[in-house]
Amino acid sequence: MDGNELRIERNSLLESAAIGDSVAVNGCCLTVASGDPHVGFHLSEETLARTSMGGLVAGSLVNLELAMRVDGRFGGHLVQGHVDGVGTVVGIEGERYRFRIPADGAAYVIEKGSIAVDGISLTVVEPMGVEFWVAVVPHTLSHTNLRERKLGDAVNLEYDVIAKMVERMVRVYAPPA
Repeated sequence: MDGNELRIERNSLLESAAIGDSVAVNGCCLTVASGDPHVGFHLSEETLARTSMGGLVAGSLVNLELAMRVDGRFGGHLVQGHVDGVGTVVGIEGERYRFRIPADGAAYVIEKGSIAVDGISLTVVEPMGVEFWVAVVPHTLSHTNLRERKLGDAVNLEYDVIAKMVERMVRVYAPPA
């Protein structure tokens, strides 16, 4: 990372990435700003303030995902790449990971609900107020940066978009108390 620019080595996933394309980097939707030999992204002050992106250093392993095409197969949870908050790794027991979240996100974390951690779509197995556990299958663990996470590490969180929309609709259309 150089100032507010993030550069990622071109790889097979980013082979077709063109200027203007959206790419989720650790769950944060970014726009490709430059192309060769690296794929470059500009990080706005808003992005740096609301995500863990400012903590990246040269050589950091990041999760990458291209934007989903509407004419393709849908497999998994709805993830937009809009980071809702930054959480912290507070427990690791084998393939189970525990995260602490900002208090304003606790209502969106429910048992068997979805959550994205650094862009990794996961299922909550045990919500506990401002903390929750997920169980990570070996394939996900070996193919994401979660395998390098340690206690105290910051992670980007995206809560279930459907839960956020339902909460918003109920709040807007609920009769006054």
